[in-house]
Amino acid sequence: MSIEEQYVDSLYERDHMLELVKEGIESHGMPSISIADGYGRLLTMLVRLAGASNLLEIGALGGYSGICLARGLNEGGSLISLELLPAYAEVAKKHMIEAGLGDKVNYLIGDAKESLAKLKEEGRTFDFFFIDADKEGYPVYLDYAIQLAKPGALIVGDNILLRGRTIDEAKQGPAVKAVRSFNETIAKDERLESTILPGYDGLAIARVKG
Repeated sequence: MSIEEQYVDSLYERDHMLELVKEGIESHGMPSISIADGYGRLLTMLVRLAGASNLLEIGALGGYSGICLARGLNEGGSLISLELLPAYAEVAKKHMIEAGLGDKVNYLIGDAKESLAKLKEEGRTFDFFFIDADKEGYPVYLDYAIQLAKPGALIVGDNILLRGRTIDEAKQGPAVKAVRSFNETIAKDERLESTILPGYDGLAIARVKG
């Protein structure tokens, strides 16, 4: 974490609930790769500013980002969270309940691509997407998000710098190539208006044009 990021984080009091989530993730032997605190706050703000009611999260992990998303929901709004591993979804659900948000989330377990295809078949649409899952899947997840988006929907993707690997031409692994493709689509696709924030590990934010 940079000095600037440390300074910004120091301005805010620790969020007790989210700190418990981090501890829970660690105690279950899960990777400590939740979204950065500053971007978690941004997720809540973006959901609230967008007036979003139907959220789709790709990658639940331990529920940190799910809590941040659900905190910004309108009354009666809901979150669908896609998670490959049942054990991870159980931990995330536990944390969501402890945060008083368990009634707002529904978990779909299994391969996210299959879940997304099913949601498309059902004619589901969403006004906010958060992508934070396996990096090789990012281009596919973005394509589905655009297809499932209501006009004006927001699409947010985390870890788009991959700790510097994205900008290192010597790195040519499948995950790096996939995230580069994702970033280029975010920046250049005419269906989107977007920006990319370079702080922490990078965050892409796009609006689907109506």
